[in-house]
Amino acid sequence: MRAPGSRMCLKTQAWRAGQPTWPGLGRAGPARGPRARAPRAVGGVARHVAGVAGARPRRRSASQGGSSQAAGSRMRRWRAVASAVVGLTLALEALPWLLSWLRLGRQRQPRRDVLFFPSQVTCTEALLQAPGEAPARPPGECPCNLPHTESSLSRLLRALLDARVSLELCLFAFSNPQLGRAVRLLHQRGVRVRVVTDCDYMALNGSQIGLLRKAGIQVRHDQDLGYMHHKFAIVDKKVLITGSLNWTTQAIQNNRENVLIMEDSKYVRLFLEEFERIWEEFNPTKYSFFPQKKQGC
Repeated sequence: MRAPGSRMCLKTQAWRAGQPTWPGLGRAGPARGPRARAPRAVGGVARHVAGVAGARPRRRSASQGGSSQAAGSRMRRWRAVASAVVGLTLALEALPWLLSWLRLGRQRQPRRDVLFFPSQVTCTEALLQAPGEAPARPPGECPCNLPHTESSLSRLLRALLDARVSLELCLFAFSNPQLGRAVRLLHQRGVRVRVVTDCDYMALNGSQIGLLRKAGIQVRHDQDLGYMHHKFAIVDKKVLITGSLNWTTQAIQNNRENVLIMEDSKYVRLFLEEFERIWEEFNPTKYSFFPQKKQGC
């Protein structure tokens, strides 16, 4: 006999679970002898074994489902990694093109400007403010009666005053006071200014050459019979200003003239070479003020 509450053997549990309940007789049913009970017991065991056998495939299918889910998750991760690698490769290939495109977009376009004269007479005081001076008055408060608008002369002044490092001038005649003030202003700002001019016209009344020399600007002139008839300027060795205009008030206000302002390294180099050649040729150490007479043999 088993103690109450003790575990029954597996077969007994299976046998009892498989027998029907008979009214008045309990779960065992009518006594039919060992031979009658055996099939039921065997049948109960068979059903138990079948249940146990059926439970194992369910556990195996669950493990297989987890494995398939893990495999699917790994596959999705690999696909994400592959997509990221492909995207990164494409981005690296497109990066140089993108940088060049951005660089070209940010680059300032080369300057191209054409000025025609005669120029309208306008107020230029706001442009010609010397270092340390009080800020110029607003155009509306300027006491002069001249128009406060853009003109060919003001645009030429702006092109000159853009100089930050150097300014080379090669001019036949130079007498306009506004342009003279602009050149002296650049010299005060620390810009290296060099001027080449014609010896005959530099001595005329109203010439700015004397004021430039007095301000400490280097000036050289010719000494031969021909005219130094160039009319060009080079700003920071980058911008060329050239044309038919003499830098005189007469030419600016009355003559039909033109000035071309362009930022072109090829033409700037050619004009700069011409300036350096003339600058060296007009070196004062090469002047012959007292030529010596040839001595006879």
